[in-house]
Amino acid sequence: MENKPQIAIVGIGGVFPGAGDLDQFWDNISNARDLTREPPPGRWLLPLADVYDKRGPQPDKVYSKRACFVDDLAVDKTGLDIDDALLAQLDPMFHLLLQAGGQAWRDAVTGNIDRQRAGIIIGNIALPTDASSALADELLGGAVDEQLFGQRGKHGSVNRLNRYVAGLPAGILGRALGLGGGSYTLDAACASSLYAVKFAMDELQAGRADAMLAGGLSRPDSLYTQMGFSALHAISARGHCAPFDHKADGLVVGEGCGMLLLKRLDDALAAGDRIYALIKGAGLSNDIGGNLMSPDSEGQLRAMHAAYRQAGWQPAAVDLIECHGTGTPVGDVVEFNSLNSLWQGQQRDSKCVIGSVKSNIGHLLTAAGSAGLIKVLLAMQHEQLPPTANFERANPNIDLGNSPFAVLDRSESWHQGDSSTPRRAAVSAFGFGGINAHLLLEQWQEGKVRAETIPAVSSRTDADDIAIIGMDAHFGPWPSLAAFQQRVFGGDPETQPELLDRWWGVENVDQVRGYTVDRVEVPLGRFRIPPNELKDMLPQQLLMLQVAANAIADAGLATGDKRLDTGVYIGIGLDLNTTNFHVRWSLLDKCRRLAGQQRADIDEEQLQQWTAELRDAFCPSLSANRTMGALGGIVASRVARAFN
Repeated sequence: MENKPQIAIVGIGGVFPGAGDLDQFWDNISNARDLTREPPPGRWLLPLADVYDKRGPQPDKVYSKRACFVDDLAVDKTGLDIDDALLAQLDPMFHLLLQAGGQAWRDAVTGNIDRQRAGIIIGNIALPTDASSALADELLGGAVDEQLFGQRGKHGSVNRLNRYVAGLPAGILGRALGLGGGSYTLDAACASSLYAVKFAMDELQAGRADAMLAGGLSRPDSLYTQMGFSALHAISARGHCAPFDHKADGLVVGEGCGMLLLKRLDDALAAGDRIYALIKGAGLSNDIGGNLMSPDSEGQLRAMHAAYRQAGWQPAAVDLIECHGTGTPVGDVVEFNSLNSLWQGQQRDSKCVIGSVKSNIGHLLTAAGSAGLIKVLLAMQHEQLPPTANFERANPNIDLGNSPFAVLDRSESWHQGDSSTPRRAAVSAFGFGGINAHLLLEQWQEGKVRAETIPAVSSRTDADDIAIIGMDAHFGPWPSLAAFQQRVFGGDPETQPELLDRWWGVENVDQVRGYTVDRVEVPLGRFRIPPNELKDMLPQQLLMLQVAANAIADAGLATGDKRLDTGVYIGIGLDLNTTNFHVRWSLLDKCRRLAGQQRADIDEEQLQQWTAELRDAFCPSLSANRTMGALGGIVASRVARAFN
């Protein structure tokens, strides 16, 4: 079996709530600071008075006032080739990635790197951003203005590049750094950062690249995430994240970006890099059991076991576990039970410290794993075991006292009984929908060059032939592989559908013409999804389920058996219908403006009724099912669960 070279982390960069740099980030962690706050002025489309309702999930309302925010920043352009005018027109999401990616690149020795053999892989969530929402305001909101006021509002002021929410940021960073080794973005929900690191390792170990920037980015429209997680009843009503604690009542949404530069160990040593740590194991999996809303220990354990097999470690070898730890009572209990199962029969002299950086900076979604990973690297550097903010005593369903684990409320020195044994830690990231990742890190010890390699998990090589054994297609009005084949290779042009003059459901916007998928018909009972949930999905989720089902049937695969050696990878972009909710919320101000112009004697109750009727005529509210039905990263999870 072929062995693989070890991978070293040689550069780090990050932009996180309450921290202008990584020194401040560590200071916040080591002092157990909770950085939640109310939204800065202007960050939410509507003021708190219009959207806050403490009673719990309500249409167009949030029941928590608090989240974790990154303030506007001036990007350090050192080493970045990007036009100032373009930078000013790009969403703040791009600024966070350029800042963190530039930091990580400058933190390493890069002068000798062939930039054509350096690439980028990031995790980034496919949800509306501030700029894509503003673009919807220009297009859809402008059409509404024309109906209400007789004239369109502002038009053309938002750079259209901002519609490419998912994939463009990595490409912009790659161009700014002059990297030609490829760049792509993935959305594996909250596990995205660690997936990106694992796939970056694969590029290095396969010899396709000599350096890789990898990590996570998350900076969606904050009101959208607050509304969505409120609809799912997942937000902390208190507005404070307390992982594993008795008062934990939900997550707090955060934002930010963490990036790492990876090299093969031999290349890092030859270049004279500072080596933060070696990545000794990486395990990925997805849940088969449970449901999209509830994690499953079996899936989590598969990722953990895979990482330890790769590293050749026993679980008790680690001193610190950076948990997913969202502060949701169900999720924390499942994760704790997974760790207990993993450690069954393990022996060690002292307890292993577990914790979660989400207690400090909230849940950074696709960037959550990068924040936890950088926290662990800084803990190794400072030789400190960090505390978890907001921890008093354990959740009554978590028997911490009789477990091999401890949660700290203050920093402790990270002692090593044997100086020859490096510090070791683990990082978990468990994504919404049941997407799991577990990473094992070993602190680099100067002067102790080790030549060992990581055992390959498979004897297969890149030279193996790949067979395509099943296909299906649905493009525009051509709903099957046969219809697509007929359209491409033959048929009477006069029988083909006409081009449609609409976009986002609005007639004649910018005279855009194209073919659309108007509806996806799914036979009742074909998928294990309740009809009400099916009804509220965006078409891309139904479309993918239907096409995947037909491709699997075409391959002749049995769908009843669990196939733990089979994965799901889907190319997807942001469905811009997700920005319709932003326009729905903006109708409150439009109605107030219209009432003011007409000088009508309209009281607040009448105004609210008027607004509600107009909103419902435009689009439905962001309910729990619609939140799930709009998440791009959920699409692969739905397919995986539907077919085991």
